[in-house]
Amino acid sequence: MKNKLLKDGEIGIFALGGLGEVGKNTYIYEIEDQIFIIDAGILFPDDSLLGIDYVIPDYDYLVQNEERIVGLFITHGHEDHIGGIPYLLKKVNIPRIYASGIAVDLIEYKFQEHPDIKPPQIEEFKANYSYKFKGVEVSFIRLNHSIPDMFGIVLDTKHGPLFHTGDFKIDFTPVGPPAEYEKLTALSKRGALCLLSDSTNAEKEGTTPSEGKIGKSIDELFQNIDGRIIIVTFASNLYRIQQIIEATVLTNRKIAVFGRSMERAIEAGQQSGYINAPKGTFVDSDKINDFPPSEVVLLCTGSQGEPLAALSRIANGSHKFIKTMPDDTVIFSSSPIPGNQEGINKIINALFKSGINVIVHSPITDTHTSGHGAQNDLKMMLSLVRPKFFIPVHGEHRMLKIHQNLAIDCGIKEENTLVMDNGDVAALTADSIRLAGRVQSGDIYIDGTGVGDVGNKVLKERAKLSQDGMFSIIVSINSKNRKLITNPSVISRGFIYMKGSTELTSELANDVVALVNEKLASDEIINIEYLKTDITKFLDEKIYELTLRNPLVIPIIVDVAN
Repeated sequence: MKNKLLKDGEIGIFALGGLGEVGKNTYIYEIEDQIFIIDAGILFPDDSLLGIDYVIPDYDYLVQNEERIVGLFITHGHEDHIGGIPYLLKKVNIPRIYASGIAVDLIEYKFQEHPDIKPPQIEEFKANYSYKFKGVEVSFIRLNHSIPDMFGIVLDTKHGPLFHTGDFKIDFTPVGPPAEYEKLTALSKRGALCLLSDSTNAEKEGTTPSEGKIGKSIDELFQNIDGRIIIVTFASNLYRIQQIIEATVLTNRKIAVFGRSMERAIEAGQQSGYINAPKGTFVDSDKINDFPPSEVVLLCTGSQGEPLAALSRIANGSHKFIKTMPDDTVIFSSSPIPGNQEGINKIINALFKSGINVIVHSPITDTHTSGHGAQNDLKMMLSLVRPKFFIPVHGEHRMLKIHQNLAIDCGIKEENTLVMDNGDVAALTADSIRLAGRVQSGDIYIDGTGVGDVGNKVLKERAKLSQDGMFSIIVSINSKNRKLITNPSVISRGFIYMKGSTELTSELANDVVALVNEKLASDEIINIEYLKTDITKFLDEKIYELTLRNPLVIPIIVDVAN
């Protein structure tokens, strides 16, 4: 089904996720009536999404246009770029997945976790590969990020090349292979039509520090610490993990790994050659007490304050193998994701209470650097590619807007730039760019094994329960005789203490009796759902009037006539 928003010959570009947010990256390119999908990520929920594990995009547009999809192209292996793949495959037939290096291993792990899906073939590409489709050639440019094998994706079209950066920073002393800057300048010489560039750090001035600088800092820290070292970082940051291993070997220590995601990442890193350690460097977690504390490094998950992660359990004393010692030093080789600072602070406070030394990233102790480019990095990308049109992606709206202004500063005409939301469709030709309209987009919530069965109504109810609790009243009636059978029963959870509030509950119960008797005595047909609605509305107003609180009101009506 052709996209009716596009005119003949136009290229369509839009996002199902990744615009107005940091995560859920899923970008759609429509060229010559073909659909190219770049990335399929998830979004980690903030505190407002109570009980939600992940957020994925609404894939309805792809379901309706499944026959036009030629493939899913992956820039790199972070969860906000590959985490949605199993859920996408449950809804949409994807002919082939194109991925490289460590991303292939991480995607295959996901297939093992979802045995109910039939995965398509994964085509593993390298930097010099290209794939030809009808009127389109797809090729790749290696860039630097916090995970190996990060590739920007080039789509060559009759109008000129489009370049989707993925996540990147400019790093002239990277830990892994260098970026292919010569390919970026070649894009400029070929007349780059449009650049879509990562905006995550668009608010940060200057340049993102090199990953190589952090390795030297970790080496120095390890050499100056006498006791046991507990270090936490992102499980996906394989370069950082390798730096920690090298510092461990340098100081003649052993390393034990805690956390399933960390174990899996190291296994994938060893398979791909990015994680290397001399034999005997790693020890089993239950053997750490066989060594003096000064010879031990514990590599843990929990850098974002996750309640069930290894570091959280160490801090609260519930970990199976690790009990804190006064000479322990905890190093945070990470930075807080927005919204996670409170959870991290709780852990740090608990560690300090135990008398433990805690080191976090600061100008004095360089324990972390971002994988995303700051303003000078973004300007460098713009200057190397020199595109005719520009669309900032991967960021909250203010980040996209700032990135747009950086592009204008670099000489791109303002009318040649677009700041869009998820679902907005950009239509491009060799000479023009315009907003063509919108396609369906939105958020789908994953709660346990349920996908999409929790909506905004349920989340509002959860919010009410978490803030003001629940008030339930059980009423028994006989709708045929139109009589109340017994006095109502009241149940409260998280709202009031029942034993100390008999006067309040009696008043509310009596008011409900009066309301129900009034309805039963009228000539109206008794509709149980309508009666529930009337009771809920009455109690909402009455309870707020008496208590200034808004508990979740749940009326239960038992009709003995049925």
